Amino acid sequence: MTPSQASARPAGPSVGDGPRVHLAELNVATLRHPLDDPRMQAFVDLLVPVNTAADRAPGFVWRLIEDGQPDATGMRPAGDDVIVNLSVWETMEALWDFAYRSSHLDAMRRRREWFERHVEAHLVLWWVPAGHLPTVAEALERLADLRDNGPSPRAFTFASPYTPAEADPGHAPA
Repeated sequence: MTPSQASARPAGPSVGDGPRVHLAELNVATLRHPLDDPRMQAFVDLLVPVNTAADRAPGFVWRLIEDGQPDATGMRPAGDDVIVNLSVWETMEALWDFAYRSSHLDAMRRRREWFERHVEAHLVLWWVPAGHLPTVAEALERLADLRDNGPSPRAFTFASPYTPAEADPGHAPA
């Protein structure tokens, strides 16, 4: 795995007088059909424009991409039919604005055409020290924590957020 080019944008909020922090997010989606199925073509066609919009969005820091690919849709660390999206943002507001106030929202409105409905949590957020790029294993562990224990300073959602001070991100996993 190779990260996309990390932005040189300023770090996000600080914890007291401590380190600057960023918000990491992972979301997973279970495909209804393989990506090369014609029923998935509209989704595949949106990948480049939506990822380009993310890369250019205010507050974007980094996103996971597969070696030699423009995205991470070929990576299947959560199952053969599950795609992952892992990214880092300067603030929760920056991620929210991209997810719900940009062209990304149009894709989200159509998600039931392409993805199964998840019974368990499919999105997890957590604070990381600025400059830390989370691994897929770290992200999946945070999602498992959210699923097993509900929202906490370690693993939360937009609906149940925690501030950087509550999360104490100065201890990022190795």
